[in-house]
Amino acid sequence: MATVEGTGALEKALDVLEAIGSAPQGLSQSDLAEQVALPRTTLYRIIASLVERGMIRRDPLRKVYRLGFRYLELVRNAYLMPDLVAAASFELRALRDLTGETSYLAVLDGNQVLSLERCDGAHSTRSAAALGQSKPVYCTGQGKAILAALDEARREEIIKGLTLTALTPLTITDRRRLHAELQITRARGYAIDDEEIVLGVRCVAAAIRDNLGKVRGALSVAGPAYRLTLERLELLGPELTDAARRVGAQLSESQVRIADSEVQLVKGPWAFNGAFARWCHGQQCLYWADTLAPTIRVLDAKGERVFARLDAPVQAMELHREGLLIAHGNGWSLLDRQGQEHPLPGWPGKPLLGLASHPNGSLWACLSNAGGCKVGELTAQGELRSPWSFQERISAFCWDADGQTLYAVGPDTGSVYVMQFGSSSVRRLASLPKGSGRLSGLALDNEGGVWTTLRDGWSLVRLNADGSLDRMIGLPVPSPTDLAFGGPNKDILYITSARHELSRETLGTAPASGCLFQINPKVIGVDAHQAAWGVNRRGLDG
Repeated sequence: MATVEGTGALEKALDVLEAIGSAPQGLSQSDLAEQVALPRTTLYRIIASLVERGMIRRDPLRKVYRLGFRYLELVRNAYLMPDLVAAASFELRALRDLTGETSYLAVLDGNQVLSLERCDGAHSTRSAAALGQSKPVYCTGQGKAILAALDEARREEIIKGLTLTALTPLTITDRRRLHAELQITRARGYAIDDEEIVLGVRCVAAAIRDNLGKVRGALSVAGPAYRLTLERLELLGPELTDAARRVGAQLSESQVRIADSEVQLVKGPWAFNGAFARWCHGQQCLYWADTLAPTIRVLDAKGERVFARLDAPVQAMELHREGLLIAHGNGWSLLDRQGQEHPLPGWPGKPLLGLASHPNGSLWACLSNAGGCKVGELTAQGELRSPWSFQERISAFCWDADGQTLYAVGPDTGSVYVMQFGSSSVRRLASLPKGSGRLSGLALDNEGGVWTTLRDGWSLVRLNADGSLDRMIGLPVPSPTDLAFGGPNKDILYITSARHELSRETLGTAPASGCLFQINPKVIGVDAHQAAWGVNRRGLDG
């Protein structure tokens, strides 16, 4: 008897679900009672149970019942807007990959927005709103982007029914201010949530329109306010707008890996500006510089410590057969293996932007030039032989193991360049948007991957040989500066960082800024048996 009664109750609940699911615009309680022909007390009890389980929800604007977020989460790919989810999937991943932050797809749900899809960011501390979660339309980036894109009549219908409750001290609760904010959003093409729904979280979003101009939803990127500064959001806004436009273009009638941030802090004092990470295979140690202190540091089996102190800021550093070759504010010096400095008065004292060694033993340099810089082989007279010219500053460059291909990064344009030995042409391998951060260091792996750090972007990335983005790893500091592969198999990735330009607030959230970090092979995905790719320095690396 209990089984029969249980089956009867289940059938009644299914009748309610089918009735609501068959009504795209939802059903009021009276319409629902009429359709399922159940006693009101029974219907109330079923509705309450289904709402509690998230299988149905009440649309607060139209006062009707619709399928709930739990139901949506279970069947969204097969039932609710599969074309939108499919169209947005690639752009969500691309936004996540380029920013390191969590990206979202949301749609309008009455006077709220509903999260349909999410791609988690690369950081352990990140935005993580639940799928199917409804949020107020007036204080979220997604909601404001959608409101601004709607026609005036529809927008006013929604705004008129809103109660502008302050969820944080920064929530907009004045209708005139909300209208002004929506006008700004409409003019620039993207919306910003400046800690309006959750303190400490910022968001940038853009509305998705299909080919007929109908607003279908919004894309957004959200994360901690200390990483997503307002300046960075303004840089990311156009990227969101372009991504939303590409999603909308697919709505006619029709993979990158992100590693968890298993970053290990190398025990030791911080540097003002860590740079020039160089792995010495012969001595099995890592050298790096604090360019402003100025000191040269070393990490080996004994730990991390100061190797030498200098009297002028370090401009460039490269491994040498006798130790380290240093270019600094007072000229050039050679540091021997005991850390003793030997000035080189005969060397040219031209200001450098960087040094790198070719596998054949020659020394290559980057020198400032009018409006940009030049990279070439450094002669004894301090000139560059057959240099490549760039219209921007080059922050790092290095040769591949064969000495046939030179890679360089330009932070001003976010470009990774590639040049072939003996050729005068410069090819752009890839470009990253400014909102991702400023390209800084450079390292190559054995599989043809190009690694670079993103200063102000809290991340580092790997590009495939064809320039496509393959991987991003989130870091606990905003300004990683350089990187190098090291260890017995050269499968450990070391990262230097800076702190001298950071505000007190940023240092409070990233206290390890300026320290040295390392990432193990499993995270970076380098085969330990094939990772001994490093430049054969032929006498430069002892």
